[in-house]
Amino acid sequence: MASFVLRRPFAIASALKQLPKATSPAARAFHNSPAKQQLFSQRSSTPVTTTLSKSRSTFQKAFRRYDSSLQGIPNPAAGGSLGQRLLVGGAMIGGGVVAANLLFNRETREDGGMPPYERSYLNETFLHTGVGIGIIGVAASALHRSGWSYRLMAANPWVVLGGGLVFSLGTMFGTFNTHPDNYVQKYALWTGFNVAQAAVLSPLLFLQPALLARAGLYTVAMMGSIAYVGATAKQEKYLYLGGPLLAGLALVAVSGFAPLVLPATAARTLMWSERIWLYGGLAVFGGITLYDTQKILHHARMSQRGLARKDVVNESISLELDFLNIFIRMVQILGMQQRRK
Repeated sequence: MASFVLRRPFAIASALKQLPKATSPAARAFHNSPAKQQLFSQRSSTPVTTTLSKSRSTFQKAFRRYDSSLQGIPNPAAGGSLGQRLLVGGAMIGGGVVAANLLFNRETREDGGMPPYERSYLNETFLHTGVGIGIIGVAASALHRSGWSYRLMAANPWVVLGGGLVFSLGTMFGTFNTHPDNYVQKYALWTGFNVAQAAVLSPLLFLQPALLARAGLYTVAMMGSIAYVGATAKQEKYLYLGGPLLAGLALVAVSGFAPLVLPATAARTLMWSERIWLYGGLAVFGGITLYDTQKILHHARMSQRGLARKDVVNESISLELDFLNIFIRMVQILGMQQRRK
């Protein structure tokens, strides 16, 4: 259970902490532009416009904290037509799946393949995971259109972080401790957990939709390939990774808190902590996806033997957290690549 507490994405909290206290030139330019009179009334234009400009610029700058150190690195995917880029992207994803299967899955199952009850349990878990991610996306879009993202960015970051953790952890542990036969309470708490994730992640919609779509596609490809390896590998082959992954998760979590406590003058330390959070976190959550897949199959076998109850909703929360943490890092990586073009 403790591992779930450490899986919260910390990029949002870092972005909120960087909210400027003074109006920037970009905000003043927007405030004085003719378009302002068409969007806001004379009475409420100043605070709303200032908040909008601050929020958008602050959140986008949160993904540029160490991009200056990567300037000048060539980007081979920057050139070419759209078809060539799609071909290169498809080849990279396909090659990644094949390479992961060859590297991690040399010893496949020796029991004649996945039994029907394991396949059914895994399919139901991934179905709930997909539905949960869909709820998060729809809820985040609705909250963003209602102006929630602007108010969130203007609020005290510690209040946002504390309130988000309390609501998320409360609904998550409530879901875990609710019996699967209590459908109404179980799915109500599960839906509340997904809405809590949407409320915290809604400022991501300040970014370009194309970038978010690419990050989602890459996240699905990465998790899909890793889950395939875990599902076709020998039984319980990767369950020993639980301890090392928990240690790596703790390191990533500590590095995620670094921008909140270290001064801006510690540039080198902040740069390395950011790299650990970004690339180390990507590797750690990829490993956790592999571990969670084999853990789900292990729970399916225990459920079949009557040693544990079947609970695909609880299993899906683990995969949702893996998806969100990988997705956030993909967004940041793609955003840095886009600015280097």
